[in-house]
Amino acid sequence: MVDEFADTKQNMGSEPATGAGKPEKSVDTGAQVIAAIVVVVGLAGALWVLGGGRDAAGDTKPAVCDTTHGATSPRHISAAQLCTALNRSDLPTLLGTPDEQAISASGNVSTFTSADGTKTSSPEADVDLKTYSLELTASDDDFPVSELADFLGGTVQKRSFLGHPAVLYSDHTTALRFNLGGGKVHTGPGGIARTLIVAKDAKDGGGSFEVSIWRQDFATPDDAALFRVAEKVLPTVPGWTAG
Repeated sequence: MVDEFADTKQNMGSEPATGAGKPEKSVDTGAQVIAAIVVVVGLAGALWVLGGGRDAAGDTKPAVCDTTHGATSPRHISAAQLCTALNRSDLPTLLGTPDEQAISASGNVSTFTSADGTKTSSPEADVDLKTYSLELTASDDDFPVSELADFLGGTVQKRSFLGHPAVLYSDHTTALRFNLGGGKVHTGPGGIARTLIVAKDAKDGGGSFEVSIWRQDFATPDDAALFRVAEKVLPTVPGWTAG
């Protein structure tokens, strides 16, 4: 019996492509930009059981944030705060899928180890719906967002978002296939994730928020949906400074 799992955003931050010439802070930013995400497509119902539920009338309810695992961070912004900001009641409408609801929602702290052994922890939140999955990450490094384009490849677009410097780029995802009988995991090409990284303040003095969106059916995500979500979510996150 074989069940498919998809998508996982490729983690390119663990081995910087530019080697020693890449500044340490940009390595940390790269880890936030391309953090590993696992989204279960074939087990959507199981995820609903973990993150959602039914009310007294037997109707399904959107998932609530689960931040019980790895949710403690030394940073000012917590994983719980990020999850609360991302898991909005109007999120399905912002995504253009108003008939859906959150299947799972969680906040965690990811840890990135740089080449010199330095460990950096950053809070993140993930919300899954039937059509879309999203991630919101906060980074407190001092690397300007306006300089990220030099490290993220040719698909990066520099732009301004809500008066803050920002970059928009695409990242390929990796599909995972689990053989439940043999216990083996096979990987293959997945879909496309679209990511918007926005400086915390208009001066771009360091620190950023990252919003990523990708589809469960491997289709290319709608940039308009990404922008609608980011426009509503980012101003509600602690640490955001209005432009």
